[in-house]
Amino acid sequence: MKNLLNVFSRSTVAQNAPLPGTTQVENNAGGFVWELDDWQRLDRFLVLGSEGGTYYVSERKLTLDNVQSAVRCIKADGLRLVGRVVEISEAGRAPKNDAALFLLAAAAAYGDEAVRKAALAALPRVARTGTHLFSFIQYAQQMRGWGRAMRKAVAAWYAARPVEDVVYQTIKYRQRGGWTHRDALRLAHPKAGSLVENAVYHWVTQGWPQVRPEPHPDPVLRRLWAFETLQTAQDERTVVALLGEYNLPWEAVPSQWLASKVVWEALLPNLPLTALLRSLGRLTACGVLAPQSEAVDLVVDRLTDTRRLEAARIHPLALLVGLKTYAQGHGEKGALKWNPVTRVVDALDLAFYRSFGSLEASGKRVMLALDVSGSMGAASVAGTSLTAREAAAAMALITASVEKDYIVTIFSNAGAGFMPSPRNAYRSADGISTFDISPRERLDDVVRKTSDLPFGGTDCSLPMLYALRQGLLVDAFVIYTDSETWAGVIHPTKALEQYRQQTGIAAKLVVVGMTATAFSIADPNDGGMLDVVGFDPAVPPVITGFIKGE
Repeated sequence: MKNLLNVFSRSTVAQNAPLPGTTQVENNAGGFVWELDDWQRLDRFLVLGSEGGTYYVSERKLTLDNVQSAVRCIKADGLRLVGRVVEISEAGRAPKNDAALFLLAAAAAYGDEAVRKAALAALPRVARTGTHLFSFIQYAQQMRGWGRAMRKAVAAWYAARPVEDVVYQTIKYRQRGGWTHRDALRLAHPKAGSLVENAVYHWVTQGWPQVRPEPHPDPVLRRLWAFETLQTAQDERTVVALLGEYNLPWEAVPSQWLASKVVWEALLPNLPLTALLRSLGRLTACGVLAPQSEAVDLVVDRLTDTRRLEAARIHPLALLVGLKTYAQGHGEKGALKWNPVTRVVDALDLAFYRSFGSLEASGKRVMLALDVSGSMGAASVAGTSLTAREAAAAMALITASVEKDYIVTIFSNAGAGFMPSPRNAYRSADGISTFDISPRERLDDVVRKTSDLPFGGTDCSLPMLYALRQGLLVDAFVIYTDSETWAGVIHPTKALEQYRQQTGIAAKLVVVGMTATAFSIADPNDGGMLDVVGFDPAVPPVITGFIKGE
């Protein structure tokens, strides 16, 4: 009888077997967890995407799984899906807009008539740039092809914009994925609302037979004249004069001039914030950004302006990637190198925190637990150069920056402990250790420290078990993980239950999912557990509110 009870006991079940009487499913690592519903998966896919895949799942399979889940959402309530796509895209909650555009194209292809109309009507709200439009067209072409409704929607995208913006879009975003504005206009056949608009469409589709030597008399067409003149400019003086007078984007500049200091000095005052973020290395390499220069003053002011960050929809992950890249003095690709300017690095660090808006403390005792297992070190976040473990550390510091009573731990799996690392002393037979990072450190140093950690398997029960052994009083455990837990002798939810029973604290568990998998260690039937999407700027206040009981 005793052996039978041990086999059936819910508290002694290892993570490689399901808890009896639950709806647990097997994750990609062979452990048993809970499966997210399709609407929860939709949010993860919209925010995190599937680019790069994970340690256990290829990019192709992860994408296919998420798409199949999204199609079920379309069939169940396509209008709700379209609304969610628009909401997350317009709020700038995703590092990249590709998943939103993909799902909008899917709704336009697989929804009923009302859903298809809603998806196509939402195109101008989700596709805010020419690049977005080309991505949508590419996705839609594969799913549904060109029909009358599609042509009408693309034509409406152009018609909804002032002609000045159409000119800007055609100059700045010229092609992507083999698509150009010329292709889109020839297929959509939008009706011009004025002679000037008609001239712009003619220029895009057929070009001008000859560029006149003097500026065009019309102020809108004059910008097109400046663009055409720039393409054949023979000296820096001409390039700088055209950039200064006509405010042309840097994408309009022929590549032979993009190593010129004076050209970048002319571009800098009007660079949009996203372009500025991506150009910091080049601006430094060519000498525009130098210590104690006015250019540095300008860049610091713009990067730390909260209103500018919000208006430009600069995602925190873009700032973190920009910080990591700029601080290391070279790009992930190419041979360009630079000596980082300290004030610019500090400005990027501050901009990251400000991009999350105003936050408040929960006033509770919080453990921030970072999964640093092998799968977290192999998975990238939203197709960036950041691993899930690096991004998790930065995300944890957002909460730490406002909380007064917190502890940060890192965990992998017990037994063998962390695998050895020549550059790091974090080793523990328990598979978990405190981690000395704080918001007082610069984020690039924290990211570097996190990337140097050893790694192993995954046991998400360790934070609760550690708190019990150490006699720590914790009101909320916030675990940043991919939920690919499998190595523990007890399930995370049972470890939390033990902690609650032995301490008398009604401790809560927040699971921050760092990849777009379908799994969570949070029991959906326990009101004291919450699953949220990692690196969503809307998440930190949700975590705080949940911990406070709001």
